[in-house]
Amino acid sequence: MATVGLKCPDCGSLDIVDDEHYSQPQLVCADCGAVVSEGLLTTTRSEETQGTDVRYTNSTEVDKKPCRNLINGIHRVRALCRILRLTFLMEETAETHFKQAYEHPNFIRVSLQKKEVLAGCCVLATCRQHSWPIAMGTICCLLEANPRLIGVVYQEMVKTLKIEAPPTSIIDLLETHCQAYKLSPQHVHEELSESSKDLTKRAAVLLELAADAWLVTGRQPVPILTASIFLAWQSLKPTQARLKYTLARFCQMAKVTKSSIAPKRVTELKEVLCKLGQELPWLRGDEVTPQTVIQMVDDILNHRLTLLRRALSSHEEALASESVLPPSLEDSLPGSHTNTPCLEGAASSQTPGQTPKEPFVGEPDTGNVQQQGDVDLTYAVVMEVLPHTGPGTDSQYSQPSALNSGKRSLFEPPSVRYAKIRRVQVPVVEVTGDEEISDSEIDSYIRTPQEIRDYVEAKEALASSDDEF
Repeated sequence: MATVGLKCPDCGSLDIVDDEHYSQPQLVCADCGAVVSEGLLTTTRSEETQGTDVRYTNSTEVDKKPCRNLINGIHRVRALCRILRLTFLMEETAETHFKQAYEHPNFIRVSLQKKEVLAGCCVLATCRQHSWPIAMGTICCLLEANPRLIGVVYQEMVKTLKIEAPPTSIIDLLETHCQAYKLSPQHVHEELSESSKDLTKRAAVLLELAADAWLVTGRQPVPILTASIFLAWQSLKPTQARLKYTLARFCQMAKVTKSSIAPKRVTELKEVLCKLGQELPWLRGDEVTPQTVIQMVDDILNHRLTLLRRALSSHEEALASESVLPPSLEDSLPGSHTNTPCLEGAASSQTPGQTPKEPFVGEPDTGNVQQQGDVDLTYAVVMEVLPHTGPGTDSQYSQPSALNSGKRSLFEPPSVRYAKIRRVQVPVVEVTGDEEISDSEIDSYIRTPQEIRDYVEAKEALASSDDEF
């Protein structure tokens, strides 16, 4: 069938017909056989619904598909969000963070292991943005990855995407962590069972005490959480049946995984409780051990603020009593020729051998506070005078002892208590070969009798040559 209005570009003929012999219709010139217009091969789904045709060149466009690792990472993000029971909004936020980080140049040429860990880091950042109590240790357990690797990737991801993700408070993590312990009467014996509400309340007070004693700062949260829950469980009902349980046996009974660092946190927390238990007035100087302190946890936690003040005061007094002044320095202290009012009051109100103590119940009165301040000031003056003593003074007074230098405070941060030893750079000595060799160094290289004889002969030959000249 001829088509009206078309003209062949080669011969100028108007006899243009439709060639439907093949599957693709075309307009062909009947005179010369030239193809005037190419037929339409296929259409897109949207074009077909609208009834319009699409050319062959346009139909061959292929959209860029995401790579397999990106698809697997998105599936991993969704799986983690559903395991942690996150909201749909948080799941979308985690997916967005993962896509942005995966396509960033900093994460393109990294190992496959880091890309797998990146999914967990995005979920952790999303949880911290929405104040969802999830610890990094939980992500490590779900991914079965190295905690150090997750920490490195998380810090790099937060810095790359400029995300503000404040760390979750350890108190917020406590309630979620307590729910993982199977200590209800349906799981354990009634004598060993404990309600999650009471366990969380007692463990929260222990965590506050641990924070005051620098046991939480810079530490992983899961070990200190496990230690506080274990001690809270023992102290709520300190019976012989509970006291016999170790941390490993307790975790096995509660069906939780025991951290390798948790026993060390239990020991540190017991040491803090023992230091405060020594200040209980009704003990009358009895020794408090880690085996007996569990029965006193209730009293210690009820009066922990007062016991902390008393323990710090007793520690400062012990340090002041250990620093003995030489006779030459007693006259140099201010107020040595005249009696100090604060020290006179302390001496008159107490018998010999007694040390001033803070009242156990209530706040200290003004007199005691002023007296303690004066004693601290005198101790500060003593410590300032001691390093500046002259050469005639005894060495034990001219330098503070190494033993007392580690006892300045009762509770110290981990960075002070376990200070890292800095590496000393050994200076590199340049050897040119022109250095003089001493006789002692030469003797150290001589081993056999023949070498000794050769050395003596050479030395005599050099001496004779020097005499000739």
